[in-house]
Amino acid sequence: MDYAEQLSRLIRCETVSEKEQKDPTKFERFHEVLWEVFPRLRETVTAEVFHGSLLMKWAGRNPEKSPVFLMSHHDVVEATGDWKYPPFSGAVAEGRLWGRGTLDTKGNLWAMLAAAEELMAEGFQPDCDVYFISSCNEESTGLGGQEIVRVLKERNIRAKLLLDEGGMILPEPMPGAEGLFAMIGVAEKGCADLRFVARGNGGHASAPGKDTPLVRLGKFMAAAEKAKLFPAEIHPVTAELMRRLAPHMKGMMKFLFSHLSLTKPLLTFAMPRVSPTAGGLLKTTLAFTMAGGAEGSNVLPETAWVIGNMRFSLHQGREDSIRAVTELARRFDIETEVLDPGVVSPVSDINGEGYHLVEETIREVFPTVTPAPYVMLGASDSRFFGEVAESCIRFAPFTIDDQQFASMHGLNENVSLDTLEPAVRFFKNILRKV
Repeated sequence: MDYAEQLSRLIRCETVSEKEQKDPTKFERFHEVLWEVFPRLRETVTAEVFHGSLLMKWAGRNPEKSPVFLMSHHDVVEATGDWKYPPFSGAVAEGRLWGRGTLDTKGNLWAMLAAAEELMAEGFQPDCDVYFISSCNEESTGLGGQEIVRVLKERNIRAKLLLDEGGMILPEPMPGAEGLFAMIGVAEKGCADLRFVARGNGGHASAPGKDTPLVRLGKFMAAAEKAKLFPAEIHPVTAELMRRLAPHMKGMMKFLFSHLSLTKPLLTFAMPRVSPTAGGLLKTTLAFTMAGGAEGSNVLPETAWVIGNMRFSLHQGREDSIRAVTELARRFDIETEVLDPGVVSPVSDINGEGYHLVEETIREVFPTVTPAPYVMLGASDSRFFGEVAESCIRFAPFTIDDQQFASMHGLNENVSLDTLEPAVRFFKNILRKV
């Protein structure tokens, strides 16, 4: 079975996760396919299942040494819309493999397990214990990752390195940066969900008063978009990212990135105005995503609400970010409820052993690529593992283009066939080194 067929079989398993999902049957079917694709893995590892999430242990020669965690979830988001190829077909066409999960993140899970399968066939045994971790609800609740962390803590198992999904190899991570860059996540912004509630007397829509609940919420959201609630700051990790990009840039941006001791104030002002992504690197963000009010179109609501998804920056943090928006909401007589406070992600040391191992392996397998650390804007299962891993690194060894980047959680997700072999080679090198 070749690489494309192996991954295609995993893609053909529909593993969409939902918040209220309680039946693990679809994930158990995926596990069965996984064992069929990797029979040596099944014979070699000790596997445990936690409501559809997997914890697999490959025993090393020296079990007294700190283990390594390799992690990638096997659930996916829904795949609505008009796809070029059906999202769960695993179609191979145009030099690509198409389907939901090819990049996020069954492809990454496949690559690490394919690497282990091939090494097992060679009679290889890692020096330390290696744990393969794959949750079934990273895209919905995160409960699988949290349950596995609880079990690892109970067993007093702590890893020297966790390697999870995250950045990939892509062109131009910032406008003007020429070449290919391996984006290595060393932290991620925290993700909190807040509900803002406005109350009133209700009544008939034929006689509306002033500042009804929905109107106040509208004023609040407009004010939140304009107000400077979240100061921008260049974190040391972002500063290192800029230093790595500087030699590959031209003109004014090359100068600005090369002389950060002088240009930080200007960059701090300008970058949030360049693009939402650039702004997200430098400050807390708040996106209003859901809303509710009266059930009838001719009724003034007694209570109305909006949901805000907050991604808090490393420098402002969770408490100060929530406090800032709470004070603004109070000016409009709006209550703030914290539905989910999120998890504060520790920052892994870019001078540490774990980061250097990943960076060194990238240089070996992808010699024309420039590795660069960054802070992830999205959330992953890694955020739960700071308690049980010395270094949490977020990187998947796939080279992608702009369309593929946009396809994750969008239409026509796909992975290029010529990236499959290097991805397996990357994980084989990692496993040999640990």
